[in-house]
Amino acid sequence: MKELVLVLHVLAAVGLVALVLLQQGKGADVGAAFGSGASQTLFGARGAANFLTRVTAVLATVFFITSMTLTAFALRDTAPPSVTQGVTVEEVVTKPVVQEETPAIPESTSPPGDVPEVPR
Repeated sequence: MKELVLVLHVLAAVGLVALVLLQQGKGADVGAAFGSGASQTLFGARGAANFLTRVTAVLATVFFITSMTLTAFALRDTAPPSVTQGVTVEEVVTKPVVQEETPAIPESTSPPGDVPEVPR
């Protein structure tokens, strides 16, 4: 579906460029007034301008609609806006480490003046 809309979009863009280049400018009417026969075309003097203008309007509308459709396709297929939204988090359970409180200086059961002898 997306490829079909893209092809239609490109064809509408090329058609718009071609039709805009085919249309006569505002200054072309002045040349026709002084005897130039270039204003008489396949569709007549006024018919060509109306026909080309209408076809250009239709192609512009098709171009606009396909642009909006391609934008909708692009927004639908985008990645998450945040890096963290695309990541799955695994829950890790750890047991807390229980530390027994140990005093900085060991308690002595003997009086301070009584030093035990150390065997040698």
